[in-house]
Amino acid sequence: MKLRKIEDLFLTMLIFCAAIFFVSCEDKNNPATVPPGAESGTPFANVPSTENIIMYEVNIRAFSAEGKLRGVNARLDAIKALGVNVVWVMPVYPVGKLRSVNSPYCISDFTSVGSEYGTITDLRELVEGAHKRDMAVILDWVTNHTSWDNKWMDSSNWYTKDGNGNIISPPGTNWADVAELNYDNRNMRRAMIDAMKWWVTNANIDGFRCDAADYVPNDFWLEALSELNALEGRKLIFLAEGARSDHFSAGFQMNFSWDFYGTMKNVFRNNYSSANLFITHNQEYSKVPAGKRKLRFTTNHDESAWDATPMTIFNGKKGALAAAVIAAYLGGVPLVYGSQEVGVTEKVPFFSNAPINWSLNPDMLAEYKRILNFYNSSDALKKGMLEPFPGSEVNCFRKMYDSLQVLTMVNTRNYNVTYSVPPALTNTTWTNVFTGEVITFTDTIRLSEYAYLIMKK
Repeated sequence: MKLRKIEDLFLTMLIFCAAIFFVSCEDKNNPATVPPGAESGTPFANVPSTENIIMYEVNIRAFSAEGKLRGVNARLDAIKALGVNVVWVMPVYPVGKLRSVNSPYCISDFTSVGSEYGTITDLRELVEGAHKRDMAVILDWVTNHTSWDNKWMDSSNWYTKDGNGNIISPPGTNWADVAELNYDNRNMRRAMIDAMKWWVTNANIDGFRCDAADYVPNDFWLEALSELNALEGRKLIFLAEGARSDHFSAGFQMNFSWDFYGTMKNVFRNNYSSANLFITHNQEYSKVPAGKRKLRFTTNHDESAWDATPMTIFNGKKGALAAAVIAAYLGGVPLVYGSQEVGVTEKVPFFSNAPINWSLNPDMLAEYKRILNFYNSSDALKKGMLEPFPGSEVNCFRKMYDSLQVLTMVNTRNYNVTYSVPPALTNTTWTNVFTGEVITFTDTIRLSEYAYLIMKK
């Protein structure tokens, strides 16, 4: 009996060691592989609340002739002058080489800065410079996939496989340059969360814009954002690139306003009634909890690279500015994609370097400053109750907060329009925000092509 017990114990130990060996072979990259690092800087004390955010997206490759982080740092004053308080920096990580198309969203290492952009020191200096100017910094983060030569490939069960055991690209996409991660694997999840924490503590960033968030399970987002929010002394911003309503319950403060963007294009390009903007706005916000926001934009890196810039989509400088007023003022977090403020007409790639000419259209830049800085100063626009008014060609709405009121009228057409002033506004007196002119409305008002009036009382 005693000999049998020894034999059983030996067999049990043998099985246990074999299991440990198998797991170690399959999961070679455990959370301990996240590189150590020291805390970098004091957590930023002035991270804006969601309702106060004005966001600016940086395409590093287009921002300067060198396409490096230092080129972004050099333009922080110009970004701040727009009224911006959150800077979203597109991916800073090394780009994979295997099957690559040079997309910055094809990441070979989640815990280092790609040499083409500079160093971790350069990123820390950028973050410190932004903080000194009262701007938070969020990094683009890719959780759905990696490059085919990412070091995580040593653990094949961290990836989604087909029936033959082959790692696959994300199904339903044409993203052949990346491999989809397997969120049934707990070790992969742990490593992903630890990598996100690493950037918060080692680069002193203030949150993440999470790429392709709709492709990642909600329970992962709930786990990851809960752990990140528990980091001591940190107030973090989370933006989901997606439209799922469960993003908000997981901890995201914002997600993308794709439907509103589509309606904007139809109104300006296809002469849809501007009343559709209110319909889409209400539909989007019917799924948004109190305190959360939709990100509103007239372009971003995808649209300006693959579709066209606002100068083309919204029919020139006047149309681009008119659309920007609606996107910023109707309700949501305004986004400016670096390039639109100077009216770039050519597409802006992000798989390659194509430096922006920052000297273009200074008059347009000045107008963006006026539009956004007024938004920044107006509690009525940021927090106010929306009162829409009828109109097919003119988008007209009032925002009210306490005793403050802001009235916005935008001609969405490339021709002059005579607008019938709603009865609620006739014989009311307002002050033009940008000119100081006092206006008392009668029954009609004439607006030139793509003209807008911003008034307060």
